[in-house]
Amino acid sequence: MPLSLRTTAAAIAVAVAASTFTAVALPGTALAAPAGPPSAAARADAALAANAARLGITPGQGRTVQGVVTDADGTQHVRYDRTYAGLPVLGGDLVVHLAPGGAFAGADRATSTDVAVPTTRPAVPAAAARAQAVRALGGSARQAEANAELVVDALHGAPRLAWRTTASGKDHLGNPVSRTVLSDAATGAVIDAWDAIETAAGDGASLYGGTVALETTPAGGGYQLKDPTRGTTYTGDAQNKTDLCFGSICLSRAPAVVFTDTDNHWGTGTTADRATAAVDAQYGTDTTWDYYRNVHGRTGIAGDGKGSYNRVHYGSNYNNAFWQDACFCMTYGDGDGTTFGPLVSLDVAGHEMSHGVTSRTAKLTYSGESGGLNEATSDIFGTLVEFYAANPADPGDYLIGEEIVKPGFGKAALRFMDQPSKDTKSADCWSSGVGNLDVHYSSGVANHFAFLLAEGSGARVVDGVSYNSPTCNGSTVNGIGRDKLGRIWYRALTVYMTSGTTYAGARTATLKAATDLYGAGGTEYAAVAAAWSAVAVN
Repeated sequence: MPLSLRTTAAAIAVAVAASTFTAVALPGTALAAPAGPPSAAARADAALAANAARLGITPGQGRTVQGVVTDADGTQHVRYDRTYAGLPVLGGDLVVHLAPGGAFAGADRATSTDVAVPTTRPAVPAAAARAQAVRALGGSARQAEANAELVVDALHGAPRLAWRTTASGKDHLGNPVSRTVLSDAATGAVIDAWDAIETAAGDGASLYGGTVALETTPAGGGYQLKDPTRGTTYTGDAQNKTDLCFGSICLSRAPAVVFTDTDNHWGTGTTADRATAAVDAQYGTDTTWDYYRNVHGRTGIAGDGKGSYNRVHYGSNYNNAFWQDACFCMTYGDGDGTTFGPLVSLDVAGHEMSHGVTSRTAKLTYSGESGGLNEATSDIFGTLVEFYAANPADPGDYLIGEEIVKPGFGKAALRFMDQPSKDTKSADCWSSGVGNLDVHYSSGVANHFAFLLAEGSGARVVDGVSYNSPTCNGSTVNGIGRDKLGRIWYRALTVYMTSGTTYAGARTATLKAATDLYGAGGTEYAAVAAAWSAVAVN
């Protein structure tokens, strides 16, 4: 996390660019007045100071600018994280909206109340919180340890002091397991808990995408699987090792030994060659990079032009793939061969790396309804990446992970966006209890919305695949296409959603996004409203 810049409601604004540099006057010196108009961050800070009372901005708070989105007409949206008495605030994130002339045009907040707490001294010691989180891993975990961090929780009702504790260990195969527990620092009661690992090429013969083009780097008379045109993204071999981490602290990480090749023709299209999975992983990274850059103008996962890296062949028979912000990397298991094959398919790559985009924008909390929206965001963009690639060897579809599942899984895909309940666990429609589901199943509501918005309701064939999407209210929904779905969801995610956004909040955010992009009261706005109503989000 970046260092916080502590401010008060009347603080002098700090100019923030893509990389944050703060000018500091030395004793006996004066800072020259900056040239040109004030920055978006300066105007947003001034707006916060002028509207402090109604926005819940108090002297005990600090805030840090996380990003600025500027529209073509000059409208700007400045995203902040907040602290209280130096402690991170869960639910403290907010987005300040500025009109083209710089005037305050409103704000979206994860919580609408003051984030102050009566005390920052915990009654429950950190050791007790760590032990509680280790127990949450279950009896199958080995070598489990935990790291506890004191925070202010403003996501679950009235703000309170809490321990955010991440426990990590190994399962019986030696693969990593990790769980975060949020507990009341006064009583020890569990407030919330969630999985800490978010689940979910030159010329290369891939497992799932046929022969694909790769950008590589000449080195030592051969080539490295490293792409200098996309932020120096690269793919390495984890050598079937795993990370040794305790909470957010890692004593060691599985390697990422960069793949090399003598003739710049990579892989054989079979698992017998370890480079084959690397081809898929690099291809997935490249395609996801291109999708976000060419469709949404976002260069790299963090939007800063920096590339991530991949690790393949992680662990032993590991049935998972995950994005980690800590290493800014993607990690892929080989699967057990019965339930899953290597988890390097294109939609899985797009899904997991989109977790990284979410973590750098809305920061949707990985539990409750916001957790379902987090997972759905990755399913939506993973699907759109697959369609964007237009690869005849792996055509785009609304099935999640159809390439990686084996007969032992018992279903044709991990999830089905047209009718999520076809997986027997996901929700088609919103209900008051949907937030109690695992986030991979509560995501069904937003996945269903996305299909309806793009394609419409009822039976249809899209690129050779048959779908039949019902509605929860018996209505007929007409789709507006995948491109508009993607643009609306991306704007909602990056401009309006916050860490605590619920399904009702997602409806509001996407309607705002549709208005921004296509105008109020138009076909797109009506379609968004109709699609949400069709999944019972009214």
